[in-house]
Amino acid sequence: MRVMGEPFSCLILIPSGLVIQGASLIPASVKIPWRGSLFSGGYFRQRASQRHRVRTPGAISPRFSLGVFGVSLDSAVVRDTAATSLVLAGAYSLVLCFDSLTEKGLIEQKLSRKLVHILSGLIFMTSWPLFSSSTEARFFASVVPLANMLRLLFYGLSLAKDESLVKSVTREGKPEELLRGPLYYVLVLMCSALFFWRKSPVGVISLTMMCAGDGVADIMGRRFGTQKLPYNEQKSWVGSISMFMFGSLSSLGMLFYFHSLGYFPLNWQNTASNVALVSLIATMVESLPIAKAIDDNISVPLISMLLAMLLFEHQPH
Repeated sequence: MRVMGEPFSCLILIPSGLVIQGASLIPASVKIPWRGSLFSGGYFRQRASQRHRVRTPGAISPRFSLGVFGVSLDSAVVRDTAATSLVLAGAYSLVLCFDSLTEKGLIEQKLSRKLVHILSGLIFMTSWPLFSSSTEARFFASVVPLANMLRLLFYGLSLAKDESLVKSVTREGKPEELLRGPLYYVLVLMCSALFFWRKSPVGVISLTMMCAGDGVADIMGRRFGTQKLPYNEQKSWVGSISMFMFGSLSSLGMLFYFHSLGYFPLNWQNTASNVALVSLIATMVESLPIAKAIDDNISVPLISMLLAMLLFEHQPH
């Protein structure tokens, strides 16, 4: 509408608190300090929105999804709490499942222990996309290995007894063994989640080499490793070759998983060669006769982590 050649606009307030913009008696050319704030509708829409929130507490804003007794919870917190509970239940169920198979004689105790070693870390990693994109999500995820760490400390210090746990994750069935390899294992899981999370291929590669690479090496070496390495009679050619192959392939598979979900970009030509190099060096370190000095659950992920940081942090995408 034009009056005297000047454009006009106005606000009509209706009882419900809504704002309708139409014709006004104030020329658009007139400069009024509060024009565009009080009379542009933003102020009244904000007040109406606030009144609306008072009337209906709970899931109103995208930042709020649940209201309990007048307290609104962040949707990210709800999602992360649910994901943590789900992963904790899954981890506990995995151990119970293999315990049951072992007790029934369907699977050997040593094989059961290594399958738990392989699957626990990989399943934990694949669960990371269940968590929200918030900064605190990695801390929620770290609760899973933290809970397992406390459990290992509790039973490893013989504060209580859990024979099934000891049999499922130790070599000789001694409670004090829980404070060595299994404890180092969950510490690596927790550190990878806290420091690298799903934003870097470094944590993904180091965890995969520890879980899939080292785990498969032990299984294959025990089954088919008749020819031992000349510098370490505790390791075999079959075990080392299996670690290199499965470590490389599993790492590429996990990287593709996170890359396809958009967590980090990768140059696949460089990635394949870098993963092969990391896997080769990690395999060589694992084959050394140093198991009594440093556990494989420390040496393998540590060397993989250091190499991956050197190779991937400055890789062109």
